[in-house]
Amino acid sequence: MMKKIEAIIKPFKLDDVKEALNEIGIQGMTISEVKGYGRQRGHKEVYRGAEYVVDFIPKIKIEIVAEADLADNVVETIKKAAYTGKLGDGKIFVLPTEEVIRVRTGEKGKDAI
Repeated sequence: MMKKIEAIIKPFKLDDVKEALNEIGIQGMTISEVKGYGRQRGHKEVYRGAEYVVDFIPKIKIEIVAEADLADNVVETIKKAAYTGKLGDGKIFVLPTEEVIRVRTGEKGKDAI
């Protein structure tokens, strides 16, 4: 069984998270620049004297597929590396993954990760 771990983190924490994941043996991940909001609900900024609302805050989304027995370690590693203690540190989602297939070779399951 495999799990997909999706983490939404602050952009400046990406290098810390990547290094921490490499240390536990995670080599593959997908990174996306995303925008959104949670409890922060955006914030106000002033630009050239005009105040405007920034509704969606820039974040980084990390996607990793790992064997189920590694998922808890991956989650804990991301939690520690992404933590600042301030509002907007992010979220981690863990989803079941039925199948992984490597396009080039046709390998399936953990061999395709």
